Amino acid sequence: MTLVITEKGPDPMSSGTRTNELLGYPADARLLIVNNDDFGMCHAINEATIRSITQGLATSCTLMMPCPWRPEAIDLLRRHPDVPFGVHLTAVCEHANYCWTPMASPEKVPSVVGEGGYYWRYERIDEFIEQVSADELELEFRTQIEALLETGLRPTHLDSHCHTHTRRPDLFDRVVGLAIEYGLAVRAHTEPLIEEIRRRGRPANDFDVLDSYRLDLDGKQRRYCQMLRELPAGLTEWATHPALEADEVRGMEPTWEVRKTDLDFLMSDEPKRIIEEEGIIPLDYRPLQKAWREINDS
Repeated sequence: MTLVITEKGPDPMSSGTRTNELLGYPADARLLIVNNDDFGMCHAINEATIRSITQGLATSCTLMMPCPWRPEAIDLLRRHPDVPFGVHLTAVCEHANYCWTPMASPEKVPSVVGEGGYYWRYERIDEFIEQVSADELELEFRTQIEALLETGLRPTHLDSHCHTHTRRPDLFDRVVGLAIEYGLAVRAHTEPLIEEIRRRGRPANDFDVLDSYRLDLDGKQRRYCQMLRELPAGLTEWATHPALEADEVRGMEPTWEVRKTDLDFLMSDEPKRIIEEEGIIPLDYRPLQKAWREINDS
């Protein structure tokens, strides 16, 4: 993958050192963002998201604007103004019987509209990415951002559902452009996108983002705790997906146990003890957003 946007040459400093420096932390500081994806998808996810930030280990979340439980999520954010959140830009849906429609006018984003007027299904994401118009997807994402801003809430960053924005260089470029325009940061997710953000002199996660769906359910909490103890210097991000154990989640997806076990981990005491013992610094996207804005203004 070769990105078309560059502002600066390669940074001679190591990624962790450079990111820590940009955020004002020592080079050996171990920084961790735990972001709850999928906020707004359903009630059980909304409750688990807020609970695991206000009472648990999670530090941030990202909101899916096209989902029907968005109003409740927005109300929860208003009632918890200290909870930092971003926009979980959405253009595909992984559920067979629980689907969402684009927020932009369908006639303006025909390549974003799938069967039945809904988003494309996740199992066809490669086909979707190949055919989608960058202009139309940018319009859909811009519509989602603008709809959130109209509520009076102010997000910190952009990421995307099913990592849509990382799957084609020009789509990533468009999302970075939106972030700069709206004064937000961006989740880079994996190399070489991390390297591209670093090349632009902006802070990003230093390592591939951990997606909790990629962890085995068997021994999951032990694995999480082991990763905490082995956390390297620099900025690490985990994308978690908590939900209450409820009929709506069971009916929504067969992999619902991923969400339950994430919540169990985020609410447990052991990882909190490990973070304190290891001197890990919990972080959200606000320091990154501040650094991005300062670079925008320079």
